Amino acid sequence: MEVESFENEEVAKLLNDWFVSIKVDREERPDVDKVYMTYVQALYGGGGWPLSVFLSPDLKPLMGGTYFPPEDKYGRPGFKTILRKVKDAWDNKRDMIVKSGAFAIEQLSEALSASAGSNQLPDGLAQNALRLCAEQLSNSYDSRFGGFGSAPKFPRPVEIQLMLYQSKKLEESGKPGEAKESLKMVFFSLQCMARGGMHDHVGGGFHRYSVDECWHVPHFEKMLYDQGQLANVYLDAFFISRDILYSFISRDILDYLRRDMIGSEGGIFSAEDADSAEFEGATRKKEGAFYIWTSKEIDDILGEHASLFKEHYYVKPSGNCDLSSMSDPHKEFKGKNVLIERNDSSALASKLGMSIQEYLDILGECKKKLFDVRAKRPRPHLDDKVIVSWNGLAISSFAKASKILKGEPQGTNFNFPVVGCDPKEYMEVAEKAANFIRRHLYNEQTRRLQHSFRNGPSNAPGFLDDYAFLISGLLDLYEFGGSTDWLVWATELQDMQDELFLDREGGAYFNTPGEDPSVLLRVKEDHDGAEPSGNSVSAINLVRLVSMVSGSKSDHYRQNGEHLLAVFESRLKEMAMAVPLMCCAADMLSIPSRKQVVLVGHKPSEEFENMLAAAHASYDPNKTVIHIDPTNTAEMEFWETNNNKVALMARNNFAADKVVALVCQSFSCRPPVSSPESLQHMLSNKSASSSVV
Repeated sequence: MEVESFENEEVAKLLNDWFVSIKVDREERPDVDKVYMTYVQALYGGGGWPLSVFLSPDLKPLMGGTYFPPEDKYGRPGFKTILRKVKDAWDNKRDMIVKSGAFAIEQLSEALSASAGSNQLPDGLAQNALRLCAEQLSNSYDSRFGGFGSAPKFPRPVEIQLMLYQSKKLEESGKPGEAKESLKMVFFSLQCMARGGMHDHVGGGFHRYSVDECWHVPHFEKMLYDQGQLANVYLDAFFISRDILYSFISRDILDYLRRDMIGSEGGIFSAEDADSAEFEGATRKKEGAFYIWTSKEIDDILGEHASLFKEHYYVKPSGNCDLSSMSDPHKEFKGKNVLIERNDSSALASKLGMSIQEYLDILGECKKKLFDVRAKRPRPHLDDKVIVSWNGLAISSFAKASKILKGEPQGTNFNFPVVGCDPKEYMEVAEKAANFIRRHLYNEQTRRLQHSFRNGPSNAPGFLDDYAFLISGLLDLYEFGGSTDWLVWATELQDMQDELFLDREGGAYFNTPGEDPSVLLRVKEDHDGAEPSGNSVSAINLVRLVSMVSGSKSDHYRQNGEHLLAVFESRLKEMAMAVPLMCCAADMLSIPSRKQVVLVGHKPSEEFENMLAAAHASYDPNKTVIHIDPTNTAEMEFWETNNNKVALMARNNFAADKVVALVCQSFSCRPPVSSPESLQHMLSNKSASSSVV
């Protein structure tokens, strides 16, 4: 529509004669987008982008819609037709359409600020919602190509998170067969996504979504929120399976971000466009031009290894976008290839009489050669905004990778585009990004966030997602080895989130602070889509904080979490599949006591790092890791203020020559251990007895 309608002279004349045109960047102002998208969805039963909405001078919506071609076609009214009809309605039926828009906003405002009927969910509802969501996802599972649902296929990491969580619950409740079935769906889906063209095999990272059912031809845009979440779920898959395929994909994503998406001060950029010029000086950009290849280009670049590479990635002289009728319906990619893996590497290596490692080394060399050639092409536009919420998701994945990837077998070989760095380097990236936000997008006096940064902070305030996702990232920064400074900041941000967004009477969080009168709706968002909802992430943050602090503060976090979930009771009952992460949060909050792993010893030291890696070596979403150095005055002061039990445990178990680990529930602890192997054994041994320490 950008080209068809907004670069059309006749359309421009109608717009300029009759309307005031305002272009809104929905990443910069998600609050504005949310108001009018909600209106269009409610009125017409669906939404999407580009979004065009016609407003009265007081910003009430009059009508709207998504794609409008310039002329009437495809059974849709043309944009010129729409402009004339709106002008006619404004001239002749103004009172009626203005009243209608105002009424719609009133009704939506009432519907979207629902209050809880009670202060917590009924008993058993959390478990039922979790089971129902897993069942609904299983029923939509594509056993041929992986994933949940049909084309176009979006990676929705919250679905993977729920299936992994449910699998763990099934295993703990003595249902290993059912647990294995859930894992099988997840692993196959992650493998299909990694092999598909939605994954950038040459440069790392993932594109936005696949237009077909087989994850082949993508919409080539790359979004930071996808990279952060996908890195996390591939890390979880590695946690559980110990299959280095998943750790490689996590590294592939994180190394792409490090290579192409991080500014000099550490802020992580938001996106790369799908379109780019096919050659320098081209007047039009084309979808995917930067990423696709002809068979001849590959022959010319790779020489003797071209045939091996082409067989591996299904490259054909006629082009390979033929796996589905949906892959290339308009023949835009005729003669071009989107790399996709369709064969097993071991089988192909065996066929060529070489070891699997030799085969993978050749592929890595080939990808590096293609990467170097691709780097000379006109690049897609880089959106170098630094968005707080999306940085929070990426901070989380970098922090987790710093410890989880220490579980890779020694001597593991890496091939391009994976760098193969020491995992602790990922923690440095996470801390640098968090420091960028603290320095540029956080006001120490008011304790408020701004939403984004580009050549300076934007005017947009921080929204719920900014606070919730950043708090989640800061909790991961601490749990995976960072200082208590991150915990201090997380609790400060949680206090401010409560002040700005919490509905203290009705429960749950609004998406905006409500201080801008031009934003007509305050919504309590619950849908876990391509990004999780701020309320779902907040509920999990509150669960985690409950198990870290004690006393009235812990009670306060628990009550807010319970009240939040109660607001969405009917959603959890009736449409669990729409809120997978909230289903996990509800189950987490219903568990009587969360497992705590408390590490006591000198930091930083290799022994401490190894013990911390052992604490994180098994997948357990209902576990909190607390680490404390009793010789560090600031740390001891934090725990004495926020949880004196932790400070007491540190004093009682400190030994100058070793790191001590305690595994506790409700701070009733098993006997301390002082080796990573013993800690891993204890964490995997469900029946070990506890004694108070």
